[in-house]
Amino acid sequence: MTLRLSPPTAAPTAPVRPVTVTVHGRAVTDPYAWLKAENWKDVLKDPSALPAEIRDLLVAENAYAEAALAGTTALRETLVAEMRGRIREDDGSVPDLDGPFAYYTRYREGGQHPLVCRRPADRVAPGLVGDLAGEGEEILIDGDREGEGHAFFSLEDATHSDDHRLVAWSADTKGSELYTIRVRDLATGQDLEDRVLATTGDVVWSGDARAFWYVAVDENHRPATVRLHRLGTPQSDDETVYEESDSGFFVGIGETQSGAYLVVTANDHETSEVHLAERATPFAPLRVVAKREHKLIYSVEHRGDELFVLTNADGAEDFKIAVAPLDDPAKANWRDLIPHRAGVMIRFQHVLARHLVRLELENARPRLIVREAESGVEHTVAFAEEAYSLGLSPGHAFDTDLVRFTYSSMTTPAETYDYHATTRERTLRKRQDVPSGHDPAAYVTRRLFATAPDGEQVPVSLLHRRDTPLDGTAPLLLYGYGSYGSLMSAAFRTNPLSLVDRGFVYAIAHVRGGTEKGWRWYLDGKREKKPNTFSDFVASARALIEARYTGAGRIVAHGGSAGGMLMGAVANLAPELFAGIVADVPFVDVLNTMLDGELPLTPPEWPEWGNPGTDLQAFETILSYSPYDNVAAKTYPAILALGGLTDPRVTYWEPAKWVARLRATMTGGGPVLLRTNMEAGHGGAAGRFDRLEEVALIYAFALAAVGAEAAV
Repeated sequence: MTLRLSPPTAAPTAPVRPVTVTVHGRAVTDPYAWLKAENWKDVLKDPSALPAEIRDLLVAENAYAEAALAGTTALRETLVAEMRGRIREDDGSVPDLDGPFAYYTRYREGGQHPLVCRRPADRVAPGLVGDLAGEGEEILIDGDREGEGHAFFSLEDATHSDDHRLVAWSADTKGSELYTIRVRDLATGQDLEDRVLATTGDVVWSGDARAFWYVAVDENHRPATVRLHRLGTPQSDDETVYEESDSGFFVGIGETQSGAYLVVTANDHETSEVHLAERATPFAPLRVVAKREHKLIYSVEHRGDELFVLTNADGAEDFKIAVAPLDDPAKANWRDLIPHRAGVMIRFQHVLARHLVRLELENARPRLIVREAESGVEHTVAFAEEAYSLGLSPGHAFDTDLVRFTYSSMTTPAETYDYHATTRERTLRKRQDVPSGHDPAAYVTRRLFATAPDGEQVPVSLLHRRDTPLDGTAPLLLYGYGSYGSLMSAAFRTNPLSLVDRGFVYAIAHVRGGTEKGWRWYLDGKREKKPNTFSDFVASARALIEARYTGAGRIVAHGGSAGGMLMGAVANLAPELFAGIVADVPFVDVLNTMLDGELPLTPPEWPEWGNPGTDLQAFETILSYSPYDNVAAKTYPAILALGGLTDPRVTYWEPAKWVARLRATMTGGGPVLLRTNMEAGHGGAAGRFDRLEEVALIYAFALAAVGAEAAV
């Protein structure tokens, strides 16, 4: 039997209540503005505060979507079991040595949430990670136990103090990304009375373990203030050590790899500023490294009496590494150590006692460069596959010659190595286990390039079974993002195998707006150049059709958040190419959101998209592509939009308004479905197996959209 989407005849209908605003002399009408609840801030904290009329509509939409997908119920159950079978249920991370202990996370069989654990350093085997549970293990934070009784639970951070006596841990129980920090006494296993509310969840301990720094979230849900909490005192007594006055800047904290300094960062998408404080003297004032300059981006690491500055200063578009004296690190004193090379982007620096390691990217291929501090001699850690993913795992150690990295490709499961920077020996510490089995030889991964309308070459990473016919008949899922400079890696992912094993080609379009081809690739996909992101994706789809990997009307497009905006844009631009579109928490109401400075993310987003309220060009550009504002009387493919009620990033009303306008305007095609998670936010379900239910829904929609056979 062929799978079909079978919605009931009558879809939910949202009443039209137009609201018109005039911007730059232009009238902009929003027919569904009422779906944004006036008390939306309260809803983020308490979902039950949602007005009944809006709740009733979302519930009706969920029922309609479920009815449309009723024919896929058995398939979804099969998909969940299949994807779960590829997960090692008692999986764990490679232990990370820190003094007398090795810290790691693991899961128990059937567990939804991680366990934060440690064991004595001398009780850790040097080779491949085996069974981490057992004698010598201490479970510091039991995510399953802490999550009991909560419809949503997300463990954000668990950071131990330098003396290994305490763990500060944070969790969110609403999906609204408002984290509560608690402190656990590891001698007793009990939490102290301290409760720090409405934070980002990140923690940096003072050196004496008597206090910790955290970032407080303001009334508009923006991380704006760094405070110091002294153990045993109420939150109301916490000292403000940094407060950001610019609503367009977000604040974050971390610490240098050396462990000597707290790092406070304030940044938007094109400017940053860093402040430091010695962790040994937590009540001393912060000091700025280099005062903010428009479009100057930098981050710092520390060794000895120097700071290492990764920056785009002086026209270093793809970044360079400079050194600065610790006692006077102003920009005037920066001296180039690793010069800028156009087209070779330095993504990350890792500073150790005797080595500097950097992660570079050139023409969408990553590599590691290891530099000896004393001699300056460098060497490259090489990899052979055509397309692959590479990541550094800094860990806790500073005085070490070991560099931990993770390697995978679309066919090769993740491998974690400890690399000795001096001897150049690699020690495999963990290979991702796929319990149900995985034969890399049964699959093919390729990298092709699509020609964009302006001649740019857009990388596309591909995965398919070796026996998939490449004659234009195969269905294809094309994933895209293309915003904020985020890189979509060609990493190993087990879930897409459920589509690939059913004859799909799985592809990632590395469109402009990311940094796969350097910082210029990002700049060419933002603000006035944002339309390049959309035309790159369409060009990728056309190139895949031309190369016979698939055919027109056989592609299911998938993207989330800003990638969901991409989905809405290409649905308007080239609906004929797609059998279906999955827009996951989609940022589709771009114009209205960017005009509303009260929303959590709007002011920090203006450097990315432009401010349409003050800039006529930005207004016209956004209006030209905003998916919600460009819905037209045409035939659309089947669309599945997914939202989260407590999502502070892409608010629930964006997909709800978009779906309502699509249904009221389109002349054919569809169906258009909306499913809102009423108990989660931007990331969807937090439990690792609960999340599989959402993935199965997406994949079942994709299979039904292309008319796959139910038996497969």
